[in-house]
Amino acid sequence: MLDIAQLLLISGWVFVLIWIPIIIYANRKIHPKAIVIIFLTEMWERFSYYGMRALLTLYMAKVLYANLGEQQANTKALGVYGAYTAMAYLFPVVGGMIADRFFGFRRSVIIGASLMAIGHITLGMQGLPGFESNQTIFFMSLAIIILGNGYFKPNMSSFLGTFYELDDPRKDSAYSIFYMGVNTGSLLAMLTCGYVGQRVGWHYGFGLAGIGMTLGLILFAWLGPKYFGDKGLPIDPQAGRKPLVAGVSVNSTIVLGTILLIPVVMFLLNPNAILNRVLLIVSIGILGYLVWSALRMPDRKEGQRLLVVVFLFFFYMVFWMLFEQAGGSIALFTDKNVNRMVAGMEIPASQFGALNGLFVILLAPFFSWLWLWLGKRKLEPSTPLKFLLALLQIAIGFGVIVWGARSFATDGLMPLVFLVLMYFFHSSGELSISPVGLSMISKLSPPKMLGFVMGAWYLGISLGNSMASEIGKLTAGGNGDGTDLSRTESLVMYTDTYLLWGIYVVLGVMVVLALLIPLLRKWMHGVH
Repeated sequence: MLDIAQLLLISGWVFVLIWIPIIIYANRKIHPKAIVIIFLTEMWERFSYYGMRALLTLYMAKVLYANLGEQQANTKALGVYGAYTAMAYLFPVVGGMIADRFFGFRRSVIIGASLMAIGHITLGMQGLPGFESNQTIFFMSLAIIILGNGYFKPNMSSFLGTFYELDDPRKDSAYSIFYMGVNTGSLLAMLTCGYVGQRVGWHYGFGLAGIGMTLGLILFAWLGPKYFGDKGLPIDPQAGRKPLVAGVSVNSTIVLGTILLIPVVMFLLNPNAILNRVLLIVSIGILGYLVWSALRMPDRKEGQRLLVVVFLFFFYMVFWMLFEQAGGSIALFTDKNVNRMVAGMEIPASQFGALNGLFVILLAPFFSWLWLWLGKRKLEPSTPLKFLLALLQIAIGFGVIVWGARSFATDGLMPLVFLVLMYFFHSSGELSISPVGLSMISKLSPPKMLGFVMGAWYLGISLGNSMASEIGKLTAGGNGDGTDLSRTESLVMYTDTYLLWGIYVVLGVMVVLALLIPLLRKWMHGVH
């Protein structure tokens, strides 16, 4: 007889296999055919990313650092996870610049996908004899995945935007569909890799993530050109072929530099203050450059639109700072303080991340339709107002957790329904900000800077993840005598942290954004 985890796994795949053809068929006459390839490629890339993320924190806490004791293992795991996710969204800034000037969007996506496939497969080697819990292989694999993500992430999003005109009313709808591809991969990964990793073997779960990325790479490189036309090619194909050092071309130098960065990223993955300083310096430099570029633009409207991106960057960062607790502290909270028994069977903690993907898949078509329906009636909320709604939903989600934990927990275990509700509100908030933000960048960015600005936008997620790690560490407390917290004590630790950061801080940030909305709408100059 199948247990509850296996039933969830099978149900997820059946749901997706039915749902995806329906979505593709419903949009066949609305959007270009290329969106199907982009959707499926992004789905498999996110399968690999979220498949690894489903296991990463739990693997480090339960295996890699288990000998340190629960408190230190959790703190170490959250630190590495924060460094990993921060850098995964830091390098897209560089990847976007390289695509703009040399590689073009399509070649950058292929390079990024190849690196990520290699990284996930080597991560799967953790289970081979002689490689169990090998930290060198572990950190090298994460470093390769990070660098691959730098090439892939900004350029897939930018590539999608090239199929639509500047203010095409279908654009927000297209990015909502694209985002559904992201979360389809997330749903399948959390159910599949989460189950396989915790029930069969950690390395098998990591290896499955590598297979997913390989499928995405084959799909994009083999089938894609038939539908892509001349989209996403380098603006100046000769720029990357020019000799740079000792007769070596610019393109070859970039590839060599990427390889040489692997040990540097490995060093930065170990939690230390250096990464936070690097992130801060890079962020100040990039945002300063965007402001400087905006103020120097001959077209005043184009400059003010770019300034809107800079302002909304900060609110985007706050959203991800709290949303990304899902892969860190929420994963550990679910493992220790949520009653995961259903029909007498326990669901693995790693599978609950699938709720985010499930809700986005279910809600994305509604949001896609809603923005089009409101837009036709000139009632669609402005982009800054959508950001405000997203922050509100983050606060509601954490409010549900605090309420459920403080009012209905028994012996330190919160009823499962409150975790499900939190994922619902956080997922609907994600749909109000993430695909909308990607669409906004494609509309407000100067065409020659699109890849760079898209990469800079992902820097907001990078900073958010770095700060998320620090917030997560606040939940990993222990007793003064070095013993671990009881379930009841850890429940208090989690809810106190979520009340302060997830509710009080967010409400304060919302007030600031509400005051800025009139100015930001004015600076958008009619771009919706």
